[in-house]
Amino acid sequence: MIKLMNKGFLALLLAAAFLAPCFAKDTLVIGKVTTNPKKHYDTLRPIVDYAVARMGDLGITEGKVLMAKDNEQMIEYLKTGQVDWVTETIFSSIEFEEQANAELLVRKWKKGVPNYHTIFFTRKDSGIDTLEQLAGHTIAFEDEGSTSAYFIPAAVLLQNGQTLTAMQRPNQTPDDDSVGYIFSGAEINTSTWVHKKIVSAGAYNNLDWDKEDHLPPMFRDDFQIIHTTPSIPRAVEVVSGSLDPAVKERLKEILLTMHEDPEAADALDSYQKTSKMDELTPEIMANIEQAREIRQLILHDLE
Repeated sequence: MIKLMNKGFLALLLAAAFLAPCFAKDTLVIGKVTTNPKKHYDTLRPIVDYAVARMGDLGITEGKVLMAKDNEQMIEYLKTGQVDWVTETIFSSIEFEEQANAELLVRKWKKGVPNYHTIFFTRKDSGIDTLEQLAGHTIAFEDEGSTSAYFIPAAVLLQNGQTLTAMQRPNQTPDDDSVGYIFSGAEINTSTWVHKKIVSAGAYNNLDWDKEDHLPPMFRDDFQIIHTTPSIPRAVEVVSGSLDPAVKERLKEILLTMHEDPEAADALDSYQKTSKMDELTPEIMANIEQAREIRQLILHDLE
């Protein structure tokens, strides 16, 4: 009986996480897009509490966490001011900026890494040394939702003037004037398929390239990188366009200086092991503009 009551209570808790209460103006609300609100609540609570503790003079006395089940719901929360602040990947952040009048605030060094980029690779004995030579061959991407292992490399090929054709099987051959693509489902599968010559090329981000469980050392000597894309921020902090300007500026100041405060160490660690946050410099904004162009290309040609 106790177990049933606990399960029922947990179900109610998870359902309530996706409701959107109207919080008072003395409350700072941090949000997250997730299908697992219980998992992410503990990552968000410490950092919003840290920020609220430094905003009392602005009338902010309470912090809340609000989850959204998808980007569409988060866009609505940002539009209405029910969420003040959210952390996201660059593509979702741009979507929030365009669809919800949100503002990109600072770059987040998620797991200590500020940027990442996509690597295209082939076997050294493949005879494929450039993107142009991929015509008539098949490349493996990870899955349809991957930024660095699908959207970016596919967009780069389209920008390069190449035609992409979805393959039903890894060993299919596209037309001579087309680049075939297929989803491997995981980085290790991409590496294995290239190494076994099931496909001619693979693409994923440089962080995965450096992980032995994604690229085994026994494969590495046989591979070569044929193209590297420009870097983009790994994650960005975004704020609602309706957030009080004084609160927004204080939040930015807090986020930019947290790494200098020993009291913030636990909050940053909980927040996806963030090492620091920094300004969106002109160089970073130029990279974001490139990501914006890639997103437009994706919306036009891939979806």
